[in-house]
Amino acid sequence: MLSIVCERETRHDRTKGVALNSIVQKRITTIRQDMAEKELDALMVSVQENRYYLSGFSAEDTQFDETAGVLIISDRHLALATDSRYELQAQAEATGFEIVCYKRGFEKELPRIAKSLGIHRLGFESVRLSHKNHSAYAGALGKQKPPVELVPTENMVETLRQIKSEDEIQRITKALRLAEQAFSQVLDTIRPGMTERQAAWALEKTMRETGAQGLSFPVIVASGPNSALPHAVPTDRMLGRGEPILFDWGARLNEYCSDTTRTVVIGEPDDRFKKAFDTVVTARDMAIAAIKAGVSGTQVDKIARDHIDQNGYAGKFGHSLGHGTGLAVHEGPRLSPIKDDRLEAGMVVTVEPGVYLPEWGGIRMENQVVVRQDGAQVLNDATPFNPRVPV
Repeated sequence: MLSIVCERETRHDRTKGVALNSIVQKRITTIRQDMAEKELDALMVSVQENRYYLSGFSAEDTQFDETAGVLIISDRHLALATDSRYELQAQAEATGFEIVCYKRGFEKELPRIAKSLGIHRLGFESVRLSHKNHSAYAGALGKQKPPVELVPTENMVETLRQIKSEDEIQRITKALRLAEQAFSQVLDTIRPGMTERQAAWALEKTMRETGAQGLSFPVIVASGPNSALPHAVPTDRMLGRGEPILFDWGARLNEYCSDTTRTVVIGEPDDRFKKAFDTVVTARDMAIAAIKAGVSGTQVDKIARDHIDQNGYAGKFGHSLGHGTGLAVHEGPRLSPIKDDRLEAGMVVTVEPGVYLPEWGGIRMENQVVVRQDGAQVLNDATPFNPRVPV
């Protein structure tokens, strides 16, 4: 039984004996083993996706300097500290966690939690905790007798998240199917004179109306020279015939993200478009064919990059080949020339080579794949993609 006393006493009794989901329990057990190796008495989890992964609490942080709550995981106790905005949601979702409802800010509640749980070395996620909050927490905890030491940690939860369960893979696949079907509907409406903003809104609106929980990221629609910007922002530029039009979009469903890119052309593509398009598609497919458990992400990136370079586009593919997707649209591992991650079965990654030619435009084609022991499972629709949009 937890020794924390919530400001609302009835909540303490209602959490007694509530069992954790078996998958979540396994994750927490692994985290506790890692904590023991690092000689931590407890870990504060404040990254939104990590919080959900370990508790089921799905509240979103509205901006970087605000938090919907913090998990406190010790060797025997589990607590979720939050405020009144999220109390009912926390009670419903974070089964097995003691809900600590603070009224004066987390930094005021933290010393009491630390004393109650006998914490002397408290880990925190260094990627999330701001200098301002760290100073406030350290000041409050430093007054304890003995003082509590704040210990920075990195990737304790993120490393676990890289390997997806089959349930997680199914959630990603469902988000991807929804996104692909929405794109198919919108593609039928694309015509010269429509603006990038209008096309982006049509895709966002269709995804939301067909059941998306939200977007993985703001929809990218970039036409002509704008498509040479890998992360272009839609503008009022009108779509024209014969030029590349790049769509990069994703749906979020059941907390998991999809991520796809397709490049199309209204009317007949010219030879320049055909060459760049065929080069990118072949590079993508060569990279996918090389993916399997044990392969280096750098090796896979090199296969695609070398093919693009050898076909006359040296230096025209600047970004990494791909990244992991899951609760966040960008997470580990990376398929990159500079970060040599080893691929493991169960990872879900994007494969998204591109060719970007200033003043003309860009081509990018992106699929999501699951790393399997002996190869890659492509999650996207297997129907060959035709970039030509009839007028």
